Amino acid sequence: MTGALKRQAVRPELVEGHRPADRFDFVDVTLRDAHQCLWSTRMTTAMMTPILSAIDRAGYAYINILGGAVFDVCVRYLHENPFERVGVLCNHLDTPCDALTRGQSLYTFELFPDDIVALNAQALARRGVAVLTVYDALNDNRNIESSVRAARAAGMKINTWMTYTLSPVHTDAYYVDRARELVGLGADFMCIKDPTGLLTPERGRTLFPAVVKVAGDIPVQLHSHCQSGLAPEVYSVAMQSGFRFGYTASEPLANGASLPATEDIGARALGLGLETSLNAEALAEVAGYFAWICEREGKPRGRLARYDPALYEHQIPGGMISNLRYQLETMRIADRLPEILEEAARVRCDLGYPIVVSPFAQYIVTQATLNVVQAERYKTIPDEIRKYACGYYGKLAAPPCAEFLERANIRPDEYVSEAPAAHLEPWIPRLREELGPGASDEDILFAAFYDRKLIAELQNPVSGCEFRTTPLTELIAFLATRSDLEYAHIKFAGTEMTFSA
Repeated sequence: MTGALKRQAVRPELVEGHRPADRFDFVDVTLRDAHQCLWSTRMTTAMMTPILSAIDRAGYAYINILGGAVFDVCVRYLHENPFERVGVLCNHLDTPCDALTRGQSLYTFELFPDDIVALNAQALARRGVAVLTVYDALNDNRNIESSVRAARAAGMKINTWMTYTLSPVHTDAYYVDRARELVGLGADFMCIKDPTGLLTPERGRTLFPAVVKVAGDIPVQLHSHCQSGLAPEVYSVAMQSGFRFGYTASEPLANGASLPATEDIGARALGLGLETSLNAEALAEVAGYFAWICEREGKPRGRLARYDPALYEHQIPGGMISNLRYQLETMRIADRLPEILEEAARVRCDLGYPIVVSPFAQYIVTQATLNVVQAERYKTIPDEIRKYACGYYGKLAAPPCAEFLERANIRPDEYVSEAPAAHLEPWIPRLREELGPGASDEDILFAAFYDRKLIAELQNPVSGCEFRTTPLTELIAFLATRSDLEYAHIKFAGTEMTFSA
């Protein structure tokens, strides 16, 4: 551990409400959230498989392999069968695998009935998933009840998240109430998810001990992104407060919009006197491989973020800002990005402080862009935002403002108070009738999620996967793809080789 990290270490007993712990464990997100944040979710299964044995030796407690964006990008852009990916990874990893779903929405922005939610849990369990992680974008825990029931019935452990944000209504007491609800659901783990990196060490010192106290014997986890640059310090406070797990990524795919580096948080844990199961040699092998993949594929490495106070106003994740900037450039109005970000903060306030996470992050940015481009606030209100305001997606943290409600002109009979799933009839009988008796459960799920044309393009099984590699193997394979080189001279392990075209 470096001297800098030693100087940053804080004695655990200095944190008020600290519950002593003797170890801290890790959940790897390199194969899921890390490339989702830094590579627009474009890591293929074939990029993952050569390094799985080293990831297995790295000492993680769990490996997160699936989430909403990963599932969707596999289908829409990589043309991979995401269930096949799950099966490949679970079959080649001894470390238990974790899959993330968005509650009643699963992998898309649509709400699905309970029978589809249950079938999805069964399909993941059959593929080898050990832990089902579930959250609701509004922290309306009615929307995760069906997932919890289904995961328990399928024999998986249940990890429940509550999503962190900043607003006048998202107080420590608010999150304590949400934690009590998760305890009532019988969760095996609970986690504070901070998708934009808004947590500060100061807030952690009040919030974290309160949540740990309510959780009791349920292990508490932290999942915080590095967009503000504060996440590593926040992880230190979490460890001091009795958190038992942290989500991290291999160093080349950590930091920036991603999560902290495993190597950094592991060193901090040791500095706080906590045991870990991390294997430094295996972590170095994993980091070396992904550093090479970044180079080979022309993908960015994670970089330490610079603190930006504007982040605490608009609260928009970094990956989404990049996508917005690109969209504005195609519309030739990229210069209006600061104006749109400022308006996004106002829209969020007007809408009752929805958390800036999918799908509401997209809704907020869409409304803000319309307000700016049309030079009139709420001249156009998308249907999805009206449905949000009516409670269609779940309970709002606070009511929308009078200006928005006046412009939206929502009728009294449009408001919804029941849980969203209460309005949805079962889908499986209809889908089985449409697809015929030969359809598998995964066929049924794909038909529920996507247009048939998208499904037809999926590779089944996933192609091009190799399950072992070495630096020399990677180098030779890379050279074989280059037509612009006349020769290459390589010195490796005391041996010199020359390759010519």
